[in-house]
Amino acid sequence: MTKADLVAKISDKLGMEKGDVQATVETFMEEVKTSLTSGDNVYLRGFGSFIIKTRAEKTGRNISKNVTIKIPAHNIPAFKPAKVFVEGVKTNVEVN
Repeated sequence: MTKADLVAKISDKLGMEKGDVQATVETFMEEVKTSLTSGDNVYLRGFGSFIIKTRAEKTGRNISKNVTIKIPAHNIPAFKPAKVFVEGVKTNVEVN
């Protein structure tokens, strides 16, 4: 599902204009990005959490030059689904 599909589905369910729903979805995403950028996690009960994970420093290889390089520690955004969300997917989605 794309952002456009999501906007269309919410618009149909709530009877709102697509432009208003689009603005709401984009504002939500912008606020999540802003919170994570400032170092704050976002918790949505029953859905999941947008969190900041720290990746440890590690050694990598540049295979074209055959040299070892150091990859510094860094933070990445991540999503951790809520337990009820995971259980719903496990019970309702068929394994391919």
